[in-house]
This record gives sequence, structure tokens and C-alpha cells, in this order.
Amino acid sequence: MPDDDSRTPNTRNTRNTANTLNGPTGRHALATLKRHPAPPAPRGASAPGPTPSAEPARPGWLGPVLVLGIVLAALNLRPAITSLGALFEEARTGLGMNGTVAGLITSVPALCFAVFGVTAPRLSRRFGPAAVVCAGMAAVAAGLLVRPFADGAAGFLTASALSLAGIALTNVLLPVIVKRWFPDRVGTMTGLYSMALAAGTSLAAAATVPLTSALGGSWRTGLLVWALPAAAAVLPWLPIAAAARRDRRRAAAAGGTALPGAGPAVARSRTAWALAGYFGLQATGAYVTMGWLPQIFRDAGVSAGSAGVLLAVTMVMGVPLAFVIPGLAGRMRNQGAIAAVLGAFGLAGYAGLHLAPAAGAWAWALLLGLSNCAFPLAITMIGLRARTPGGVVRLSAFAQCTGYLLSLPGPLLIGVLYQHSGGWDLPLAVMAGLLLPQIALGVLAGRDRTVEAECAVRH
Repeated sequence: MPDDDSRTPNTRNTRNTANTLNGPTGRHALATLKRHPAPPAPRGASAPGPTPSAEPARPGWLGPVLVLGIVLAALNLRPAITSLGALFEEARTGLGMNGTVAGLITSVPALCFAVFGVTAPRLSRRFGPAAVVCAGMAAVAAGLLVRPFADGAAGFLTASALSLAGIALTNVLLPVIVKRWFPDRVGTMTGLYSMALAAGTSLAAAATVPLTSALGGSWRTGLLVWALPAAAAVLPWLPIAAAARRDRRRAAAAGGTALPGAGPAVARSRTAWALAGYFGLQATGAYVTMGWLPQIFRDAGVSAGSAGVLLAVTMVMGVPLAFVIPGLAGRMRNQGAIAAVLGAFGLAGYAGLHLAPAAGAWAWALLLGLSNCAFPLAITMIGLRARTPGGVVRLSAFAQCTGYLLSLPGPLLIGVLYQHSGGWDLPLAVMAGLLLPQIALGVLAGRDRTVEAECAVRH
């Protein structure tokens, strides 16, 4: 496969054209055009204009409202999970959950992200990405509103699944929104919503327990409060979805297609598979960190309170870096170096946890927080590795759904290894070992090429 066929941007044709026009033949052609200009169009003939599929002029308010909508949506993509984690023991006791059901609930987020996320491309083609994101945020708010009033584990699980379905759709389609409306600022906008996502994750984890205490101590009230920001996130998407719907109708009336292209068959792209594997391995590392890092520190003699603070430090690291890394990645032709550096931080963090978990606890927490910034890098590469909106939605769904499926066994495997080995040496070795293919896949996914070009070459 020739590299030039899958590399973007390709400037060879531009240079050839410029050379031709500057040569003797090109100057003769330009002189001929000046002496014999093209005849005017016959009366009644329409002048050349934009194609039916050209983008109509957008209202001035749409840009700022889109930015607001993206930020509010991102802020609400994780509180449904991390708020429950903060009150999980109280919710488990209040609902009478046994260990099996409790374990199922902890595995549901990644499963829902994979199962419901795969429907996003079809829904996006049918209704448009803005309308689907609007409906997704409404589902998040509805699930969070209903969940605290569930009387049993089944109702609680169903309401949680409703919220997670909305999160899954929004996960997949936010990169599509960014690529479609901010094609020249993919890195900056991805950084903005990645930072908002990290902030929402940390805020819900840190504030849920204090809010619960301030509101009377009921775990149901502590979970219910997160329905309010989710409902607020729906509001800006209502006019955005309406504007997008008007654009689609105008395109259809003008004789163009009202639906975006289906996009390439990304399963035939090596870059898509590399990105899916990278996404899955970084998700595995993030879930293991969130689920097991406090226990690692506690087993090393760190107090429970300090272990929780160290986890919060690891998570908070993602807030500023989630903005910096996508912006940096967007300015680079190849993002493989960033993937390698982030992986190296993770290797150093796991080595430190093995050698001196308590003595260097703060350093290891910071290093693992840096390593977990592979998530905003993966999201940025989704927007950079596809050229068309249809390609972005296909690649986003494929990479995220496949990746989340790959991440499902990770936390469970680490728990089994910890239980049977009686310590953390073997689990930490496994996690460090998984970083090696993660780095390799990140380097492959970071190459300057698009899935459209790869699929065309293999067609």
C-alpha cells in the first residue's frame, strides 16, 4: 500500500499545479484565457452556485451555544457512575443487593457503552448527530431522576442502564459534533470537552458525600441531585438540534442528500483496529486505577482517608491535561510520540507501586494520573484519523464500542490475581505488561493517515 494514498494532508497535487502554472506552458495558457475569455452564460441560464449539499449560512448564536452544549454534555458524562461509587455501600444496603448483583452493577457501564454505542451511527444518519445527543442527554437526566426512587435492584439497574445508554450515544457522537462544526479546531475543542469530562468525573466523586450529608444524609437524595445538571445540559441542545434539522430540510429541498454519508467500512482499516485496541487498553488501565488504587495504597499501610485523597489526585490530574494534550496532538502530524510518553509515565508509576508504594505514594499517583490522560488523546485521534463526518461517526463507534468490550475483563482479572496471589506484585506486573501493547498500538494509531484512504486502498 503506498503511503501517499493514506497520508493527510497531501500537498503533492498542489505543488504540481503551481509548478505547471509557473512554467512556459502554464503562462501561455493564462495568456490565451486573457485574450479569449469564456463567453457569457446565455440569458436564463443559472450561474454556477453552491452544490445542493453545500453548508448554508449558520446563525451567529449557533457557535457559542454549541460550545456551551458540548461543555455541559461532557460535564454530565460520568457523574452517573462516580456519584454511585461514592455511595455504593449505602445504596447496596438500602436496596438489599447481594454480591453478584453488586458486581453486575459495577460492570454495567462499560457493557452499556459498548452495546448502546454501536447504535450511534445508524441513529446519527437517521436523525442527525445533534438530535441524538439531545435525546441522549435527556435519557441521562431521566435515568438519574428515576434511579433514586427505585425500590429494588432491578429497577435501580434499569434506570442506571437508561442513563448509561444516553452517555454511550453522547460518547460516540461528541467527536462527530466537533469534527462537523469545528473542523479547523479539532484539538482545541476536544481538549475543552475532555477537560469538562474530567472535571465532572472528579466533582461527582468528591462532592457527592458532602452534598448527601448537607441534604439530610439519605443516599437517594445524594444521587438525585445529579439529575439537575443533567437536565440543564439538555437545554442548549434543543435549539442546536432544531437548527440542524432545518439545515437537513433545506438540503433535501435543494435536491441534496439530507443524510450524511454512511462512511467507510472501518473494520477493514488497520488504523481503526489500532485505535480500538489503544482505546480498550487505556480504558482497562483507567478502570483498574479507579477501582483498585486505593486498596493498593491501603495494603501498603496508607490510611483509608489518604488513599482516597491519592485517588482524587490521580483523577484531578486529568482536568488541565485533558485540555493541553488534545491541543498539542491537533498541532502534530503524528501523535505516536505522545502515546509513548504517556505509556512511559504509567510504567514508572507501576514500578514505583511495586518498589515503594507508601514511601513514594504521591509521586506514583501523579504518574498514573498522567498515564490516564491517554483517554483525551484517543478521543482526539478519532477526529484526526477520519476525514469525513460519516467516517468520524463510524470510527468513533467502532473504536469506543470495541475498546469498551476489550476493557470489560480487566478489573475482574486484576481482582482475581490479587485474591489468588495474596498481594499486588503479579497484578502490577500484568498492568505494566499491558502498557507495552498500548504504547505500540498508540504509535500505530498516531500515524498521519485516514481510515477513508485505507479503506479505499483495500477496496
